[in-house]
Amino acid sequence: MEWIRFIIGVTFIIMGLLVFVVQLIGVYKFKYILNRMHAAGMGDTMGISLCLIGAMFIFGWSFTSLKIALIVAFLWLASPVSTHLISRLEVITNEELEKYCKVEKEEEEV
Repeated sequence: MEWIRFIIGVTFIIMGLLVFVVQLIGVYKFKYILNRMHAAGMGDTMGISLCLIGAMFIFGWSFTSLKIALIVAFLWLASPVSTHLISRLEVITNEELEKYCKVEKEEEEV
């Protein structure tokens, strides 16, 4: 039973590392900062979560697993929110936004 738990934990950790590799490729491939932030934000949330879930399987049910589960829950809540706020700041302050993407302007009502 311990070997099965270990194999499942290592599988989750390897999947997390693969997500980190895809994140790294995305960060270097994309040119615009918002595209890079999307790749980095998704990689952070999913990659770290998978690695921590793998650690939970390896440690088994203990107080350490409970703390890791709380860290995963915090990351799932905090990382997308912070990425969204930073992206929104970039959209608001970037004066050359039209150069990088299509901007739809709101029509004024008469």
